Amino acid sequence: MCGICGVWEYGANEGRVEASLLARMRDEMTHRGPDDFGELMFDNARGGFGFRRLSIIDLSAAGHQPMHGCDDRTWLVFNGEIYNHAVLRKDLEERGHRYASRTDSETIIHLYEERGLDFVNDIEGDYAIALWDKTRERLVLARDRIGVKPLYYYHKDGRFIFASEIKAILQHPEVTPDIDERALYHYLTFLTTPAPSTLFRDIQKLPAGHMLTLTSDGTLNVKQYWDALPPLAPTGKSDEEHQQEILRLLRDSIRKRMMSDVPFGVFLSGGVDSSANVALMSELMNRPVQTFTVGFSDAEYLNELDSARRIAKQFQTNHHEVMISEKEMQQFLPDLVFHQDEPIADPVCVPLYYVSKLARDSGTIVVQVGEGSDEIFSGYDNYVRHLRIYENFWRHAEQLPVGLRRAVSGLSRPALQATGRKPMAVELLRRLGADEPLFWGGVVVYDEISKARVISPSLRERLKGLSSLQVVESYLQHIERERPDSEFLARMTYLELKLRLPELLLMRVDKITMATSVEARVPFLDHHLVEYAMGLPRSLKVEGTSGKQILKRSLEQILPCDLLYERKRGFGAPVREWFREGLGSWFDDHLMNSSLRRRDLLDYNFVGRLLAEHRSQKKDWGFHLWALLNLSLWYERWVES
Repeated sequence: MCGICGVWEYGANEGRVEASLLARMRDEMTHRGPDDFGELMFDNARGGFGFRRLSIIDLSAAGHQPMHGCDDRTWLVFNGEIYNHAVLRKDLEERGHRYASRTDSETIIHLYEERGLDFVNDIEGDYAIALWDKTRERLVLARDRIGVKPLYYYHKDGRFIFASEIKAILQHPEVTPDIDERALYHYLTFLTTPAPSTLFRDIQKLPAGHMLTLTSDGTLNVKQYWDALPPLAPTGKSDEEHQQEILRLLRDSIRKRMMSDVPFGVFLSGGVDSSANVALMSELMNRPVQTFTVGFSDAEYLNELDSARRIAKQFQTNHHEVMISEKEMQQFLPDLVFHQDEPIADPVCVPLYYVSKLARDSGTIVVQVGEGSDEIFSGYDNYVRHLRIYENFWRHAEQLPVGLRRAVSGLSRPALQATGRKPMAVELLRRLGADEPLFWGGVVVYDEISKARVISPSLRERLKGLSSLQVVESYLQHIERERPDSEFLARMTYLELKLRLPELLLMRVDKITMATSVEARVPFLDHHLVEYAMGLPRSLKVEGTSGKQILKRSLEQILPCDLLYERKRGFGAPVREWFREGLGSWFDDHLMNSSLRRRDLLDYNFVGRLLAEHRSQKKDWGFHLWALLNLSLWYERWVES
């Protein structure tokens, strides 16, 4: 994995991009690539690329970027890994392409030279790619199918700037950081900003599975080249055949993600997904798997250390552990804000940093992680809860006239709201009466009711008519058009693959592991496995009140059954305790007294009530407060400063 950046001032009459600017942008991301760096000027100095390298494949100087192809008319900077590069290389060499390295990077260039923009359909992996095509005077950017790697850009007044991280774009003197109020509104609901927006005004992110092209006349085109839609027809396989195919695809995905010329290992929580990574990796190795686990010394109820140790012992791994507490959280917060770029308000970022640092300190550069399994196989309790609500009640209530639903909602909500309990039920009643979809995502923090209270009256007036429903509906309407017969559970999964997974979960993995110069790989999100899982019927994923059933049955031959079928605990962080214990005054300084308060974007009387109720243990507002704290710290670091 690496850090890439670039500038193209296609609207300028003469070249004025300086190498010193590219160096500043590039070196703002040194943590993404401490091993090498490079830059390139193109289009008569109207454009340039910058690059930081984390050496993983072909550690020699031949892997230096920017890199050109058979001639110097096509140049590349690339972040990520192409897992099928060796197979592609063999065919390309047979057709006359000349290689100068063993890198996967070089295969991208040769493939582009031969296939043009269709090259993305042949490559398999996790990537953010930028190509300069001198012949066509064209800049090409691509982000991988699932969205494992980030890619951001700024396009204004004949100037295009891109980078792996927003902080590199902010090094350009013409970019002034400020807050995007519409993105802020959606952030409060989803803990992240939906693509293509970011919390920075005028800075966007390329959505997963999309390609961007920009030509010298200023024509910018963003096109989707892959989608996670379920297949048109069922496979017709038996349950046993499905189990065998899932295991085959997962085993193959893990094998591909062991492609490395540097040490690799696994983040082991002790749950199903990370344990499967360990078990299947150990089959393919003649030495112990390196495993890494993090625990909390002040929140033992979150720890799965015993489960992790059990798996480490069973598969004879070289196991490493680190314990953290509230103290480590406070120490890391300033760096967390720096590395996130825009808020990713998931407190798991804190333990994730310390287990990543543990891996790097041990000499391990590449790790496999379990993200994506719960999304594609429906492993979260919240998925099952929404599914049961839909099947037992919602689908029937949807058949009633909208007017009747609106009346029932209007009569029921005030009474329920007055009790101060069951805020989710209040929001679902509102959605039912408003003829809105039941499921908005796996995690919704501030729903439309509470969001109207937490934002200030002036912001509410400026954003009148805006709803985060608009984000959700764009995806649900698309799957409705393309796959009208798809099951409700498939639509839930599709929404997660478009929003929460790429822009929250995968970004927390990318930003935080790269903060320690570690590359994380996600075998459960190999696009072949994702496509297969999307075609599985609901009956194979959810049985009764439990999800992920078909995956668990697939793994029975390699993992203990009691581990597979025990209640899911999940990888968490004690955010509830952090706001209640020894850091009260610090939180007040950076939340209630933040410089963000001068912008009049939030209702601080309401925020104060949340904080008071949380500290008195009347209610648990930990996630709500964490989202606001991240926002406040982000504003202080990137806008106010």
